[in-house]
Amino acid sequence: MFDTLPRPEVQGLRMSRIREVANAGLGRNDILAFWFGESDQPTPDFIREPAARALLDGRTFYTHNLGRADVRDSLSGYLTRLHDAPIGVGRVAVTSAGVNAIQLAAQLVVSPGDRVVEVGPIWPNVPEIPKILSASVEMVPLEPAQGRWRLDLDRLVDALTPGTKALVINSPNNPTGWMIPAEDRAAILERCRRLGVWLICDDVYERLTFDRPTAPSFLPLTTPEDRIIGTNSFSKAWRMTGWRLGWMVVPPKLMDGLGVLIEYNTSCAPGFVQEGAKAALDHGDSYVASVRAELVAARDQVLSALRAMPGVEAPRPDGGFYAFFRVEGCTDSLALCKDMIDKVGLGLAPGSAFGEEGEGWIRWCFAARPGKNAAGLERLATYLASR
Repeated sequence: MFDTLPRPEVQGLRMSRIREVANAGLGRNDILAFWFGESDQPTPDFIREPAARALLDGRTFYTHNLGRADVRDSLSGYLTRLHDAPIGVGRVAVTSAGVNAIQLAAQLVVSPGDRVVEVGPIWPNVPEIPKILSASVEMVPLEPAQGRWRLDLDRLVDALTPGTKALVINSPNNPTGWMIPAEDRAAILERCRRLGVWLICDDVYERLTFDRPTAPSFLPLTTPEDRIIGTNSFSKAWRMTGWRLGWMVVPPKLMDGLGVLIEYNTSCAPGFVQEGAKAALDHGDSYVASVRAELVAARDQVLSALRAMPGVEAPRPDGGFYAFFRVEGCTDSLALCKDMIDKVGLGLAPGSAFGEEGEGWIRWCFAARPGKNAAGLERLATYLASR
C-alpha cells in the first residue's frame, strides 16, 4: 500500500508561526493585532478607482505573461527615475505578488542540491522557497550593535564560496528594519561576479525608508548582463497587500524563460489589477512620501515606548515598518506571543517565525494609526508588569 504523503521536501517545510499565532486569536473581537506586515488603512482611491472601472468595463480577460505592455513601460520609467539608471522595459515583468516573484526567481536559477545563502532573520517564505526546489539554505545572521542592526560584511563575503548558486538579500529587512549600507554593495557585487553567484534582491520595502527617498539598491551598479534579479511588490509602499501584484527586474536573457515559468505558474496577472498598479506608478510618488512620513512618526512612537519599558531591548530600524525587540528572559517567543493573546489580547509575531536567528525576539508591525499603536503599547506594558 502506497502512502498519500507529499514529497519529503514539502513535509519538511516550516509552518508559518505568524499564522500559528494569528490562528490562536481568530474568533476574538478584543484582539489588537500587529502580527501581519500590512497597514491598517486601505488602498487609496486614486488606485482603487481605475481598477474598479476596468473591472466594471469587463476587462477580465487574460493578459500577456510578462504583464501589460503599458504597465511594463510605466515600471521601466518608474525604476529608471527612482535609481537614476536605465532599467529598460526588456528587463521588467509583472508578477502575481512579490512572493510569486521570489518563487519565480528561485525557479529560474536554483536546482536541486544547490546552495543558497541568505541574510537573516528573514521573512519565512524566503528561505523555504529554495527548499521546495530541493536546495539547501545557509543563513548569515544580522546582529544588534549600538542600538541598531548590523551585518558582518566579511562573514557574508566569506560565506559566498565557490559553488554557491545564489545570495538572497532583503533590504530594508523584514523583520529587523536593517538596511544595507551603500558602501557594502560593491564588495558583495564583486564577490558574486567573481564566483558567478546569482544575487536575488528582495526590495519590497525599498521606498519605506526613514532618512532618504529610497534604500540603496544594487540595480544602479549593475549591467543587464550581471547575474542579478530584483523582486518587488506593490503591497507595502502603496498599501496594496490584498491585490497580490509584484514585479521583477532580470537580465534580458532570462526573459523568455521567465515568460514560460509565469505561464506554468499563474499564466498572467489580472488586467484590471494591473490598471491599479499603473495608477500607483504614474501618480503615486507624493502618496508614497506621505506614507513614509506617517511611518517615521509611528516608528518614533513605538520605539520610544518600547525602550522605556524595563527589560526591553529595541534596536532602531532603518526602514520597513517593524520594530524587532526582545524581552529580557524570553527564550520561547512563540509561547510568549500566545500568552500575550491570552492575557492581554495583544497580537504580535514571534521572532522564531523568522528563523533560528530571530528566536527570543518579537516583531511589531507599526504601520497602524497612532491610537491603535498607543493602545497596543499600553497592553504590552500591562503584560510585562504582570510577569
